[in-house]
Amino acid sequence: MAQVTPLSGSVCAPQGFRASGVAAGIKPSGNPDVALIVSDVPCNAAAVFTTNRVCAAPVLVSREHLEDGRARAIVVNAGNANACTGEQGMRDARRMAELTAGAVGVDPREVIVCSTGVIGRPMPMAHLEIGIARAAAELSPHGDAQAARAIITTDTRPKECAVEVRIEDRIVRIGGMCKGSGMIAPNMATMLAFLTTDAEIWPEVLRPALVAATERTFNCVTVDGDCSTNDTLAILANGRSGVRITPGTPAHRAFCDGLLEVCTELAKELARDGEGATKLVTVEVRGARSAAQARQIAKTIANSPLVKTALFGNDPNWGRILCAAGYSGVPLDPARLALSVGGIPLVESGEPIPFDEATASAAMKVSELPIVLDLNLGKHDATVYTCDFSYDYVRINAEYTT
Repeated sequence: MAQVTPLSGSVCAPQGFRASGVAAGIKPSGNPDVALIVSDVPCNAAAVFTTNRVCAAPVLVSREHLEDGRARAIVVNAGNANACTGEQGMRDARRMAELTAGAVGVDPREVIVCSTGVIGRPMPMAHLEIGIARAAAELSPHGDAQAARAIITTDTRPKECAVEVRIEDRIVRIGGMCKGSGMIAPNMATMLAFLTTDAEIWPEVLRPALVAATERTFNCVTVDGDCSTNDTLAILANGRSGVRITPGTPAHRAFCDGLLEVCTELAKELARDGEGATKLVTVEVRGARSAAQARQIAKTIANSPLVKTALFGNDPNWGRILCAAGYSGVPLDPARLALSVGGIPLVESGEPIPFDEATASAAMKVSELPIVLDLNLGKHDATVYTCDFSYDYVRINAEYTT
């Protein structure tokens, strides 16, 4: 494992990046809703997008723009998803790229476009035009906190992370920010996440590293089992550190360690800040025949409304957990199962262990709750991050547009 040191900030922690976040009137609240991230020099880039077949116009445009593995700017608006908006939505997404390109002096195809918010409503382009111009004027090497605030919707707080990775006697920095609180069960990433690095790394090396980190982090987050129309995870690499990342080298392994650290912390923040959540829940499945099977069982447990409501009520109703594992579609032997919740052993060899319910319930009244299920069938593990379902989850989603 490489020496990875946490830093303050996020996408502006690596050299040569500026960011900003401004209010353009897209959100009814008047809160910041337009963000820019711009590199001082051209970047290699990579991204992964939603697998939802009903995907938003910005996703389609950004896929086109990233075909050559190059980008230099990211423009984001919150409050309107520009999804299910037809040809006008496509024109608006392209216009966002054009406006950003003109404001920061790059080619429109160097702009990644992202939107988040309510689905099916026309984009208020007059507000966006003003917001993009204002955001470009306010770009700053210290503007990442403002950008992180501008991309959120139902999130209760911004989500940021940055690290530096020591590679021999040189330093590479990786920073990231994300948003997401509900409609989180991606098969690729999160709702929106943006990473930057000053490493020198080619697109054909960068993308596999991003996909590998995603598979272990953002692909292991679920809040409610819903996959967004707008999910985008993008990374810009501008090479300003002068440290070249070549596959199969210690530098490559160190870079991947740093990237995994940033993605892990952001993924945990997504689950921790799930809509109405009161606790981060870590579901670890051990002893599976394959990592894919371990992940499938962990996700099934994490998505179970009965499990999630029991967690909110601090109810050690462990039968719900084993039930979810049993209908996950993965073959298992009930007589081999071992389960603990909050560090309290509840099941061993498929049979209940006598426990004090009051003690077990008290152990669940924590901000971070571990669930560990051992299948005792193999050597593979997986961890999925989720949260509980509270009364507020229903309230937030029942009143989302009204």
